[in-house]
Amino acid sequence: MIWKANCKINIGLDVLRRRADGYHDLETVMVPVRALCDRVEVERTTKSGCSFSQQGIEVDCPEEQNICVKAFRLMASRHGVDGVHITLDKRIPFGAGLGGGSADGTMVLLALNELFELRLAEEELIALAAELGSDTAFFVRNSPQLCTGRGVEMTPIELKSLNGLWLLLVKPDEGVLTREAYAGVRPAVPELPLRERLAEPIARWQQLIKNDFEPSVFAAHPRLAQIKEQLLAQGARYAAMSGSGSTLFGLFDQEPSAQPFEGLFTHCERLEF
Repeated sequence: MIWKANCKINIGLDVLRRRADGYHDLETVMVPVRALCDRVEVERTTKSGCSFSQQGIEVDCPEEQNICVKAFRLMASRHGVDGVHITLDKRIPFGAGLGGGSADGTMVLLALNELFELRLAEEELIALAAELGSDTAFFVRNSPQLCTGRGVEMTPIELKSLNGLWLLLVKPDEGVLTREAYAGVRPAVPELPLRERLAEPIARWQQLIKNDFEPSVFAAHPRLAQIKEQLLAQGARYAAMSGSGSTLFGLFDQEPSAQPFEGLFTHCERLEF
């Protein structure tokens, strides 16, 4: 069984306050990027436990720390699944703010649910995914969601203004560690909630909708700020950093050229929801 684990972008990211548990309360909209995917294959075996192999982009972490293996262990402890081999074909860059690792872990949960005929309800799968990380729950629904709390509380949201627009992702070689992004952020509650600002015409988004990680991340990584400005100069109706970075994206009326970003990782697709 092969599952396509697509990534996401964040449109708006407000860091509201630091919580007593060490996390932060956020408000962000996550949108799936359908055509940029890792491939996660999960097969039953006659051996106990979980074996794991990986190809594609190398993930620099011990096997036991890979989120796919963590997802198996979670399902084994809660639902008794056993005897699988997981193959991860990694194509989404990491340290990119695209949620590729989170998508991989969630796809393992969904694959095991189907493979072992557990028939878990969506609410159960969301709760399990939330134990793996803050972005993982989004990929259970994998549709535009307003995410609040530490990112796992979700409300469906319609973004009709995005339908038919072209998305261009640009990621330079440098990455941004999540802890680095949070270390520099200054929490603040905006005057208007994100949902209300997103209801404005897209022509006003650049002035109204921010990613609170950008100021400190751009100060430490000026190349990212330059890429954002290049996207806007190329005609993007809206451009921003996704999540905690380091991917920048632009939304365009017409299919954009990736030529100005030759040598960098790029991905372009038309958005349809």
